[in-house]
Amino acid sequence: MKPHHTPLRQHARTLWYDRPKYVFMEFCVEDSTDVHVLIEDHRIVFSCRNGDGVELYNEIEFYAKVNSKDSQDKRSGRSITCFVRKWKEKVAWPRLTKEDIKPVWLSVDFDNWRDWEGDEEVELAHVEHYAELLKKVSTKRPPPAMDDLDDDSDSADATSN
Repeated sequence: MKPHHTPLRQHARTLWYDRPKYVFMEFCVEDSTDVHVLIEDHRIVFSCRNGDGVELYNEIEFYAKVNSKDSQDKRSGRSITCFVRKWKEKVAWPRLTKEDIKPVWLSVDFDNWRDWEGDEEVELAHVEHYAELLKKVSTKRPPPAMDDLDDDSDSADATSN
């Protein structure tokens, strides 16, 4: 009997970086097809085929628990990015994986990495950014006119004369 031959699976090169609320992962695969991303509370399973039809598969046991329901992924022509919501916010992850071994295909995305731990300014910048976004969202209607308040005081003055 011939041994069962499974097609050779490779790992997708993966970049990751840490933020106060999320961990970001980017699976670097050009022209991906048949993409599957499964995010669970303790792991992520990623699979797809690249432009050459090679099957890529990554399974990562997370360093800490995540909120799988509040996590998402988005695809572009060059990669698949996952935003994974941390269960415990503002706790820095020293590494992405549960085990203290670094797979060859996994590396830190130094372009996006920031040492934010205890960095109030970064948090403040995020808060201000969200405040700006909220302002943009809510300016669909003209703001209430403040001169309404003046009218009341004027009419009060007018009656007291």
